Amino acid sequence: MSTKKVSLKVSDGSQMEAYVSMPEGKGPFPGIIVFQEAFGVNQHMRNVTDRIAKEGYVAIAPQLFHRTAGDAEFGYGDFSVVAPHYQAITEEGLSADIAACYNWLKGQAEVKHDKLGTIGFCLGGRVAFLANTFLPFSACVSYYGGGLHTIADKAVDVKAPQLFFWGGLDKHILPEHVETVVNAMKKAEKPYINVVISYADHAFSCDDRPSYNADATAEAWAMSMAFFKNKLGK
Repeated sequence: MSTKKVSLKVSDGSQMEAYVSMPEGKGPFPGIIVFQEAFGVNQHMRNVTDRIAKEGYVAIAPQLFHRTAGDAEFGYGDFSVVAPHYQAITEEGLSADIAACYNWLKGQAEVKHDKLGTIGFCLGGRVAFLANTFLPFSACVSYYGGGLHTIADKAVDVKAPQLFFWGGLDKHILPEHVETVVNAMKKAEKPYINVVISYADHAFSCDDRPSYNADATAEAWAMSMAFFKNKLGK
């Protein structure tokens, strides 16, 4: 496995840094975009990106706050520092960022251009779903997508099978929010898998946070990798 940073030109004229992790061996490989939590592409997100590469995928994690924070990363202790950057993101900006990563993957000789997916966590869970509504990905995974229910009406535009994970103990994402998402996918007759882990909290897969749950993480990860293997191959 090898890693590097790349700088992508976004359609609005901004520059976006991204962390890339490449698997060992001779490609081409499927590609996966990894969307961050609200704390930047920090060590945890880089570790996740590396783990995906070790599974046999070219993985790229873009800095979604690049317009206001560059490539800054933030600690988990004080959300007030993050809030201005979180509040500054827009659907239009995120869509442009997604497209920049998608186009980067499509431009790589080491990538299978018809086997691309997304995975995201919290903020990134919403972005992974958004990506699925306007670009032809083959598989998308959302972990506890914060605010995802507010764009559930976009389910009608979903292109690829979508896997959702939620924590049953999550006080940020309520059962009615999950129900809104599921009902939208049902109404739109789109392919999805919905997993609520009753004993997991919000951000259960982040081992740098108190809410980390090792069992839930191992189970969700195994299912995520099976989902990607089925839809993207290796």
